[in-house]
Amino acid sequence: MGGVDGADERYVVGVDYGTLSGRALVVRVRDGAEVGTAVHEYRHGVIEAALPDGGPALAPDWALQDPEDYRDVLRHAVPAALADAGVDPSRVIGIGIDFTACTVLPTLADGTPLCEVPELRQRPHAWVKLWKHHAAQPYADRINAVAHERREPWIGRYGGKISAEWQFAKGLQILAEDPEIYRRAERFIEAADWIVWQLCDVETRNVCTAGYKGIRQDDRYPSADYLTALDPGFADFVAKLDGPLLPQGARAGTLGARAAAWTGLPVGVAVAVGNVDAHVTAASAQALHPGRLVAIMGTSTCHVVNGTHPAEVPGMCGVVDGGISPGAWGYEAGQSGVGDIFGWFVTHAAPAGVDGHEQLTALAAAQPVGAHGLVALDWWNGNRSLLVNHDLSGLVVGLTLATRPQDIYRALLESTAFGTRMIIEAFVEAGVPVTDLVVAGGLTSNRLLMQIYADVTNRPLGIIGSAQGPALGSAIHAAVAAGAYPSIHEASAAMGRVHEDAYRPDPANVRAYDALYAEYRALHDHFGRGANDVMLRLRAIRNAALDPAAAQTDPALEVLA
Repeated sequence: MGGVDGADERYVVGVDYGTLSGRALVVRVRDGAEVGTAVHEYRHGVIEAALPDGGPALAPDWALQDPEDYRDVLRHAVPAALADAGVDPSRVIGIGIDFTACTVLPTLADGTPLCEVPELRQRPHAWVKLWKHHAAQPYADRINAVAHERREPWIGRYGGKISAEWQFAKGLQILAEDPEIYRRAERFIEAADWIVWQLCDVETRNVCTAGYKGIRQDDRYPSADYLTALDPGFADFVAKLDGPLLPQGARAGTLGARAAAWTGLPVGVAVAVGNVDAHVTAASAQALHPGRLVAIMGTSTCHVVNGTHPAEVPGMCGVVDGGISPGAWGYEAGQSGVGDIFGWFVTHAAPAGVDGHEQLTALAAAQPVGAHGLVALDWWNGNRSLLVNHDLSGLVVGLTLATRPQDIYRALLESTAFGTRMIIEAFVEAGVPVTDLVVAGGLTSNRLLMQIYADVTNRPLGIIGSAQGPALGSAIHAAVAAGAYPSIHEASAAMGRVHEDAYRPDPANVRAYDALYAEYRALHDHFGRGANDVMLRLRAIRNAALDPAAAQTDPALEVLA
């Protein structure tokens, strides 16, 4: 990028924390021009097999990270992005961050992660639990069962189920499996809020993660009576979560001396309240008005849309007042695996010679809709919406000796579009309109996939005008926190960008996909709504084989009884 503007130009920095790396983006405040960027890969990546440095092995479905990797993004990516931009740091007026969520960590009262306390470093529950840590599913099941037994009023705001990915399930898992770590955790905090704490030396909580991931509705968390019903030792959990709550676009504080040294930015730069990567992207996609759904498509997909009123949508991740932008009810849904599914096929199942995304896409694009004779379920990483069950698994139906790799690849692409259509239909049936889609994320470059989504959903599809939607969204929020714009709406209009109607539905393809979608729905309900629990039984058998000791106390194994 590079290139320096006039001396009166001002800039902001957006930092996007993903699953494997963090990206810093330098953005011009006046018009959202992206002038410099840099990426820093996490040294430890996703910790799934064993803790670092010869630490203990981890059970199935664990996914941890090292918070030092997050600090390293500030040390490396931010200075490199400034250098790439050729911008004098003194002209930067704000910094904002977003994070994959729900990614949470236990800390001491001063924000020190428990995994950095020497005597606790070999304890898995002391580490950051990444969003795709799914080992808390039995605890999510209990949270949901007790909520329905007690008729808790908030459970309907989350589509009837709290996810294993979220704060309460992960916290309850810590209490049950390592009570000492739970006791030592004076704070239990989203990584988005923790990194803001590192930047400005002030602890804050953002309304987005508090609402969607922390069950905070109508200005309160679940009651102590409910927490006690889950486990008497869990009664104090809200005290670990609660903190100064601020709306999106607000100023959390100003950059402290330590973080200024890491980033190369001046002390006193405005620091925006933290946010979730998907939700912050709505601003960069100019998608804050009700009815425009943003699908942020990468390893997984998150769907966010603003509405004018609260509604209970079965299987949703939640509806939160001001969760996407102030003045609207923000809805969230998601798919736990999308790009990861395509990547799995290319890495592990495609034969040599057709083991690349571009070649498989070209071959798949040459066939008419339905020619492969297949339909797949997109549950390789469980189901986030509508079923909210991470013990579900993938499925391909219709395989024959004539099936080719490109046939399976196209069926997998289509399966994720069918999953998105299920989500859209759930919104619409509950009274939340979805008029059009805007897609963001790395998968927008696959033209076949984008056309499939337009055809399957039968809606026009726009493409965000930035390859770095979350980072640009964080920069937009930073501009508001710094006072450059009075609201996220004004900043989005000036700094965001979208290519409208980049893909339009093809009527013939729409009709063909309606037939395939009917088969998808039938399989979805048969395997996902209790008619056949074979996927859950297979998961339990696998877990028992991999970890016999843990299996003896695993509630999930009750499905074998």
